[in-house]
Amino acid sequence: MCGIVAYSGKKECSKLIIDGLKKLEYRGYDSAGISLEKDNEIITLKAVGRVENLEKLVKKEEIQSFCAIGHTRWATHGKPCEINSHPHNDCTDTISIVHNGIIENYAPLKAELERKGHIFKSQTDSEVVAHLIEENLKTQDFTHAFCQTIKQVRGAYAIAALYAKEPGKIMAAKNQSPLVLGVAKDGVFLASDVPAFLAHTNKAIFLEDGDIVQIEISTYKIFNTDLKAQPRKVNEVNWDFTTAQKGGYKHFMLKEIYEQPRSAQDTLRTLKGSFEQVFGLTKKEAKKIKGVYLVACGTAYHASLCAKYMLEDFAQIPVEVETASEFKYRKIAFCKDWLFIAVSQSGETADTIAAIKNAKEAGLKVMSVCNVVGSTITRLSDITLYTHCGPEISVASTKAFTSQLVVLYSFALNLALALGRLTQTEFDNLYSSLEKLPELMKEVLSQDSKIKELAKEVFTKKDFIFLGRNSSYPIALEGALKLKEISYLHAEGFAAGEIKHGPIAVIEEGTPVLALVPQGVLEEKMLSNCQEVKARGAQVIMIRDSKEKAKAIHIPFEKEFLFPILSVIALQFFAYYIAVLKGRDVDRPRNLAKSVTVE
Repeated sequence: MCGIVAYSGKKECSKLIIDGLKKLEYRGYDSAGISLEKDNEIITLKAVGRVENLEKLVKKEEIQSFCAIGHTRWATHGKPCEINSHPHNDCTDTISIVHNGIIENYAPLKAELERKGHIFKSQTDSEVVAHLIEENLKTQDFTHAFCQTIKQVRGAYAIAALYAKEPGKIMAAKNQSPLVLGVAKDGVFLASDVPAFLAHTNKAIFLEDGDIVQIEISTYKIFNTDLKAQPRKVNEVNWDFTTAQKGGYKHFMLKEIYEQPRSAQDTLRTLKGSFEQVFGLTKKEAKKIKGVYLVACGTAYHASLCAKYMLEDFAQIPVEVETASEFKYRKIAFCKDWLFIAVSQSGETADTIAAIKNAKEAGLKVMSVCNVVGSTITRLSDITLYTHCGPEISVASTKAFTSQLVVLYSFALNLALALGRLTQTEFDNLYSSLEKLPELMKEVLSQDSKIKELAKEVFTKKDFIFLGRNSSYPIALEGALKLKEISYLHAEGFAAGEIKHGPIAVIEEGTPVLALVPQGVLEEKMLSNCQEVKARGAQVIMIRDSKEKAKAIHIPFEKEFLFPILSVIALQFFAYYIAVLKGRDVDRPRNLAKSVTVE
């Protein structure tokens, strides 16, 4: 999740690019850069940190340019530093590229290019694009070389490129990463999002996957890799700036709920490869793992609880899940052959950092699941598995939670295979279901309006109960947490089998109870629990992966182990609409911070 801004036209554009990058700061970044075309040369400036640092460099150089590309980077491959920041033109001064997304096959492409004499300087997957263009330019013009490059790469990407020997021209391509054209009278903009150019034009073309764009001094063409024209509608965007930042959504939280299929897909892409390549452990090391400590806070703690069920079920090893704030103060007789896994969106959670230090002092190997490259937790860890969901702007975590589950589920299945607890056939069958997750998520998102109507029926209530069993129990906890966080209403999550041991006493006439009822061995028991609370007057809303006439939110069925990831999206919607109906500040709930960096 980075920001691309480009322009070719009649205006001097260094300030246009810098202003555009500032407009995309809400997307999150760790460095920024710009490539300016001038007198058949490309001048590239980069800075780690804020866009203001880059702006100072640009002002100092006083470069006048009418064609440029700019970028804010959110690190996915390689630590945040100047050499890893974009644009990349290290292979040659005549080519410069910016890239958002993940090039899945960058490793074999890089190896082949190195055999041909190309020298790579960064740790990024993106640099391979610049080298491919350079290689293809040996036999083709810029347009054809760029199209050939796009045919060679696989993955999610938004790419823009300059070539000094064809001044005024920008080539760009889109596949599963956002890219928008802004059409103005005096030039053409290219950006990751509308806010980058909204001050200059409200005419936008939302590019589609497979589109190639050629921009030349106020004109543009859209075609595919075979140069066949692709007609695209010019839209008039009537958003104000704040709405534009949110992509037209009312709140960042709603936008981030809808981004979950892409986040899951991007994360799944990085989990392909051999066990050692992906998870940083040899199979010999994996076979020595006798148990796992999972340590986290808040929403990440609930993701860890879900992972416990997966690891114990498939890998058949014991798992201890701890809240980091408690773990760091306990006197624990650490088992040396256990793996310690820390889970954190930000990588800066103070309690989790302290827990990691305890584990390292005890001699444990530390693995982390994190969303921020170069964060404190990733630096402390022996191994880091990254979620690839970009920054979350809303305080309430949504896409980070589901991406954490994707990583932890993938690890559980791969560890089970390495330990011999799953056969290759069983693994392939389960993993193919996991890879269907992005499409299944889209089916849940289609229930948006139905969940909104259910929320309207109960938003005036003061108490809410969430029930689940097995791996759905942590989802009940997460559903209750989401509702508490953003609506300020009282909500509790319980293991459904425990309600008769006390919690059923709080049920009274009209109490909303959200019950997670997946197909499987516990389905009948969950239905029985629903009858128990209904008999006490509860208003039951079931989240189910089977069709029925009762009031329910229907989740697509694939395999039971995917139900927690899919059902939590429904609960995110439910909490969101309750909060909106209550008039709460959804993205910035009172008393809460996005990252808790103090004890």
